[in-house]
Amino acid sequence: MAGIGNYISESYNELRNHVTWTSWSEAQRLTVLVAVFSIIFSLAIWGVDTLFSGAIEQYFEWVKS
Repeated sequence: MAGIGNYISESYNELRNHVTWTSWSEAQRLTVLVAVFSIIFSLAIWGVDTLFSGAIEQYFEWVKS
């Protein structure tokens, strides 16, 4: 049990004294950037998925007839 308490104490000390935190405005800017690129990437994947789905559907219609 002493090992867990020591781990938590050292982790807290590390986070408090040795980690360089970004400013609040920088964190907000980066969060918006990640959200925008996530939306763009998801739309691109949706488009490719729709395109391939349509192509496969057309292929099976062609094979069936």
